Amino acid sequence: MLDKRLVIVSGKGGVGKSAVSSALALLAQRNGLRVLAVEMEAGGLAAHFGTGPLAFEPREVRPGLHAMRIVRSDALLEYLSLQLRLPGMGRFGAVARAFDALATAAPAVREIVSIGKILWEVKEDRWDLVVADAPPTGQIASYLRAPASISELVATGRIRSQAGWMADTLRDPARTRLVLVTLPEELPTAETRESMDWVEKTGVVGPPLVITNRVLSEVTGTSTLEGVAGAMVRLHRSLWTEQQTWLDRLPPDLTLPYLFGLFTPGEVAAHISDELEALR
Repeated sequence: MLDKRLVIVSGKGGVGKSAVSSALALLAQRNGLRVLAVEMEAGGLAAHFGTGPLAFEPREVRPGLHAMRIVRSDALLEYLSLQLRLPGMGRFGAVARAFDALATAAPAVREIVSIGKILWEVKEDRWDLVVADAPPTGQIASYLRAPASISELVATGRIRSQAGWMADTLRDPARTRLVLVTLPEELPTAETRESMDWVEKTGVVGPPLVITNRVLSEVTGTSTLEGVAGAMVRLHRSLWTEQQTWLDRLPPDLTLPYLFGLFTPGEVAAHISDELEALR
């Protein structure tokens, strides 16, 4: 994943996608890359990096690692001033109100502003890698589809051209990788499979890489244990067996271990980063 320019991380809510996003960013930073981590909606990047709330302006949270949060109004104004060459835009004027009206009628407009900011950062070449902590799998399709939707709405002109290079960047497997984080459980597995099928059908992004989080290790050689210890081992084995069912139905590209004990968000990100390093 570190040889891409953009990694988009999604997954069903609660599977640990923010932890994986921050871990990937930390891994890239440790390997000497200039990294931008982007929080696309209210998420956990700030907690995993151990910083205060993130803002639209990228802030250095580690040497060589910057983090930011998508603020749609700021992204819109930046788009108007930089990409459409309309300088001097006020924060919330008639243009912003007109945008809200348009976005209500054409929902893809809201998504193109968010994903467009991320793709613009990739195009600007300030970073070796951009890691996007994206919305859950139930919402990510509208963001990935947004450039193509705008191209269908706008026949010609600068906006059509901008949407075109955005779609090309997302489709290019040499530059962009979608990562789907899941758990070895029924609902996350089903939702991940649906997302994989949608990606294959639409082709808006290359084949995703699947990471299954919180996978139990197999316990062996403890059959003689009795009492509480024996009950704990039997429970562990039962859960392990159930997890194998879902791992078989959705063979992941990578698995991450279940972290036992009490960990802060920052410690979780560090542990996962170490695991990803070991898997390289």
